[in-house]
Amino acid sequence: MSLEIRALERAEIASRLDDLAALRIAVFRAFPYLYEGDRAYEAEYLRAYTESPRSLVLGCFEGQRLVGAATGAPMEDHAEEFAGALADAGIDPQETWYCGESVLLPECRGQGVYRQFFERREAAGRALGRRQSVFCAVIRPADHPMRPADYQPLDPIWQRYGYRRLEGAQARFPWRDIGDADETEKPMSLWLKPLD
Repeated sequence: MSLEIRALERAEIASRLDDLAALRIAVFRAFPYLYEGDRAYEAEYLRAYTESPRSLVLGCFEGQRLVGAATGAPMEDHAEEFAGALADAGIDPQETWYCGESVLLPECRGQGVYRQFFERREAAGRALGRRQSVFCAVIRPADHPMRPADYQPLDPIWQRYGYRRLEGAQARFPWRDIGDADETEKPMSLWLKPLD
């Protein structure tokens, strides 16, 4: 499978919102996110990346088909829920680059795309003079009833990439779980990597 990763220009982000939304909905439906996605929520969430002149949206393509995406932005251009948790941990959000989602269809995994997503976003953060890169990951209990028997957390991969969990730091972010009628807040761990 031949895959190409490239940054999307603002106009292309806007024109591919439906593709990006469909990709996020498909990938985040799996454990641990269990996201019951909808297009309206996605359009609102992704709007931040079309409005921030310093944001980065990477697309992974198989030919013309979008099979993966990753986002990043200066922390102050992203959700306040994450910036507040970072500030509470004693880290200046103004010095932080935020790595948003990394989503890739299962059949395209295992080819180094995930690593490239992180490397390219970190490079964008360095180019803006940011001192650290941060991302958030949902926290689910080990005995969650929808946890697959063969589920493998990504913590060891993130650690290999140089990230460490910020102990005691936690954000909360709402979305609707599969089968739920309403959104509920989820606890999110923060993972940090120095960029200098």
